[in-house]
Amino acid sequence: MQTELNKVIAALQDFYAHEGFLFEKDVGERAVTHRFAVHLEKQFPGWSVDCNYDRLGERTLHLPHGTIISTDDHLGKSIYPDVVVHQREIPNNLLAIEIRKANNHTPLEHDEHKLQALTDVHVWFPFWIGLLLVLDMQGVKISEVYVSSIVDQPLSRWFAARLAEVGLGAAP
Repeated sequence: MQTELNKVIAALQDFYAHEGFLFEKDVGERAVTHRFAVHLEKQFPGWSVDCNYDRLGERTLHLPHGTIISTDDHLGKSIYPDVVVHQREIPNNLLAIEIRKANNHTPLEHDEHKLQALTDVHVWFPFWIGLLLVLDMQGVKISEVYVSSIVDQPLSRWFAARLAEVGLGAAP
């Protein structure tokens, strides 16, 4: 997993080197998410990198009944991860990323619950890794790594330490 997370860090370095305008002009999170996905795609040749992708093979990606996770569609059934790294046809789901700007003051619970569901091995073809990133002009303010529907504390600390090493985050 560290190999994949190092690729995310490389994409973040490229993103911050080229996309400062987005934070200077305080553009919306969808624009930030899209531009990050452009840089992430370079790190994952042979994989598809998509924003707001709501499919699982041919099916719409739905949450199980009784879930506490809110959704993004008017029927309240489908789920739209911000950025995914996957193979569309198989489906083979590698990485789901939720991105927030630091000035978004809504509670993190929605994104946290979404990542728990997306990495839950009991729900569907889960994503191997889930990642929560809270970004500001200087770098990553908050990061959490999800594996098997929980925050993997050792991997989250490792990721935060790597971000700090490359100047994109505070030491854990």
